[in-house]
Amino acid sequence: MLNLPESQKLPGNQRFSENQKPYIELSVVMPCLNEAETLETCINKVQEYFAQYDISGEVVIADNGSTDGSPAIAKQMGVRVIDVKEKGYGSALMGGIRAAQGEYIIMGDADDSYDFTNLTPFLKKLREGYDLVMGNRFKGGIKPGAMPRLHKYLGNPVLTWIGRLLFPSPCGDFHCGLRGFRRDVIAKLNLRTTGMEFASEMVVKASLYKLRITEVPTTLSPDGRSHPPHLRSWRDGWRHLRFLLLYSPRWLFLYPGVLLMLVGFISSFLLLSSPRVHTLLYSSTAIIIGFQTMIFALFTQVFAISEGLLPENRRLNKVLRYINLEIGLIVGSILLLVGIIGSMYAFGVWEANSFGSLNPSQMMRIIIPVETCLALGFEIILSSFFLSILGLKRR
Repeated sequence: MLNLPESQKLPGNQRFSENQKPYIELSVVMPCLNEAETLETCINKVQEYFAQYDISGEVVIADNGSTDGSPAIAKQMGVRVIDVKEKGYGSALMGGIRAAQGEYIIMGDADDSYDFTNLTPFLKKLREGYDLVMGNRFKGGIKPGAMPRLHKYLGNPVLTWIGRLLFPSPCGDFHCGLRGFRRDVIAKLNLRTTGMEFASEMVVKASLYKLRITEVPTTLSPDGRSHPPHLRSWRDGWRHLRFLLLYSPRWLFLYPGVLLMLVGFISSFLLLSSPRVHTLLYSSTAIIIGFQTMIFALFTQVFAISEGLLPENRRLNKVLRYINLEIGLIVGSILLLVGIIGSMYAFGVWEANSFGSLNPSQMMRIIIPVETCLALGFEIILSSFFLSILGLKRR
């Protein structure tokens, strides 16, 4: 919080900063799409909270194309209305966040399901220096009828568990719509999603960039609208899950790839002296697919970092010091050479038998490892070139 000299403080909740512009400590941002039934109630609660606790604050309504007169209601109540053309929950919130002038921002839905008269726990933590303060509805209390059973017992708990598994986050409720954050810090995260997965993106990026995160209990009440909620359970749940996976190349690609390669190598080694050549073929396929999956993890990580989607990774940078085009060409060429020599040996065995019939079990134990070496050799060489392209410096 800005520490202003007493001479710059005015009676009530309005203050001036050093450049003589009104200082706003807290902006409450509400996304709005046809919320005429509840919008006035929500604004009244925020304004009463500001007055009761002498908060220098503002209310920002991020309207996303309402046709029920919601913007007019907000303007009549003297709050700012931001017209956000691009559709989506995330788009509306980002429009409101960009327009907000407060040092801190608390965002919350305009359906009267959150208690805007009890924002002090959020503001207190922000004043203590936390960058993101999440509400936790499961700790604060979910009133009867406020959340569908599917969301309460399956959707939110499962997605939160997956999020905490994939990312180092302390949040016990990834999707709580009431949360506070420092405006300048969150702006640097470059949040991009436009839909409901915006809620997950904020938590994920804040965790990846090692921001100071905490949570406070908050209550959830049944919303005051007569029309159905904008949330679509299965569609939006899948979008959240997809986002979590796409932002974790390790779990999506690396770990499954390592597992496949490990199983493939062990089983291939055990089967080389066995007549079960068909199983050996599956083991070889597992090695190739596993290697390709691991390469996808590397490509995804490098691309996401270069595009600013993920933060710099020190361990990856160390790995890339040793994995470069030249090393890839050498390793790939060695595997190709092994494959070519093995192919020549197999051809020699066929020639020794006058190009006649061979024992399939015996020959496949030679051919399968040889073809695996050829495939891996080509993949390593081509992947090394592609990785070098991704690593080119950009202006």
